[in-house]
Amino acid sequence: MAAQNKTEINLLPQKGFEATTTGRILAWILSTFRVIVIVTEIIVMIAFLSRFWLDAQNSDLDEKLDEKKALLSTSLTFENQFRDTQKRLSVFSQITSQESVLSSSLKDIASHLPDDLFLSSVTFNKNSYTIEGITPNERSIQQLIVNLGSSGIFQSVGLNEISSDVRSPDLLNFKLIANFKQTEPEDNSATLEGEEVPEEVSE
Repeated sequence: MAAQNKTEINLLPQKGFEATTTGRILAWILSTFRVIVIVTEIIVMIAFLSRFWLDAQNSDLDEKLDEKKALLSTSLTFENQFRDTQKRLSVFSQITSQESVLSSSLKDIASHLPDDLFLSSVTFNKNSYTIEGITPNERSIQQLIVNLGSSGIFQSVGLNEISSDVRSPDLLNFKLIANFKQTEPEDNSATLEGEEVPEEVSE
């Protein structure tokens, strides 16, 4: 029998394949992919480890924030109390500074009351009086307004409310607003004796 010729097929690249352009490209792609995988793993590990540090920092910041909130709450309470005290002192100083005016004006109001008119309350508010009272006659209210207006203390006197009393329909409840006269500010300018005032120089 005649010897049969054997045909061999080699699927492996030749030894010189690495030196070709295609071989170099494949080698570069494989090596670069390895580097990318390694770098990605390093980044993931760093991110995972940094999470513990960030959690610790976040916990510290929360504690500091709670401390600041408690401090602000305490200072806010003190500030509100301080402002309330200042307001009360301001009201007290205003009342004491106008004590003489208030006493004289109250006496003046009492002296101008008609015989059948009775006061239930007199409230002072800055530069005015709120006068509340009761009377069976509407003319007595008009007379009181005229009397207070002619007293020289009040700038204006007006009727704010009037209504029948719930318990006694024959009586009238009323409320007056009496505003004090506004005092003009004093001129504090003064000229010193022997001091000449320079004349204006015209250009």
